[in-house]
Amino acid sequence: MLDIRNCDCMDLMKEYPDKHFELAIVDPPYGIGDIRDGGHDVNRSINKYKTVSWNNQIPSKQYFDEVNRVSKSRIIWGCQYYSKYLRDDEVGRIIHDKDISMSTISQADIASCSFHKRVRVFKYKWHGFIKAGDSPFDHQRIHPCEKPVSLYEWLLTNYAKKGDKILDTHGGSMSIAIAAWNLGFDLTLCELDKDYYDAAMKRITFHQAQKQLFKP
Repeated sequence: MLDIRNCDCMDLMKEYPDKHFELAIVDPPYGIGDIRDGGHDVNRSINKYKTVSWNNQIPSKQYFDEVNRVSKSRIIWGCQYYSKYLRDDEVGRIIHDKDISMSTISQADIASCSFHKRVRVFKYKWHGFIKAGDSPFDHQRIHPCEKPVSLYEWLLTNYAKKGDKILDTHGGSMSIAIAAWNLGFDLTLCELDKDYYDAAMKRITFHQAQKQLFKP
């Protein structure tokens, strides 16, 4: 079941008791400055890009405290930016190697992990806006920090078990929602920005319709 909301994550987490979610997979703002966002126009040109400021600062300590309170285990993307807020058991690392040589964008993403102390690598070619798949949305970046569905399918397969309740506090393009739906996981997710929320919901609805249409 997918429970997807257009709301503030702090308001969402207040609804749940301690350790309600078996796993939180979150990707909060990294606080590394303004981002150029092309919006949702598949035919966009560089002149249509706009600057958004929501990435100017990281979430507060209260945010991380709430994530820790409502979840039993956590995978937190961008962990290098939140080191002062990470718990002692979040010392493991998961690396998404994007398998690209472009020097103008990050060649990997790093997440902390509370499951183990080692480093695990998922290698999947990813430009964030050039993707392969069976949906027209796979050729249209919905969110400037979008991650691939395959990455979230790998995380859920390796770090969650059937029946687990999953939390995502910053839905963005909602790739995790598609992965959870594909694999049959219960996911609670929120996205504050209405434009991202609306675009991602269209993406999910299209994906579900296509899968149902071609279901054997």
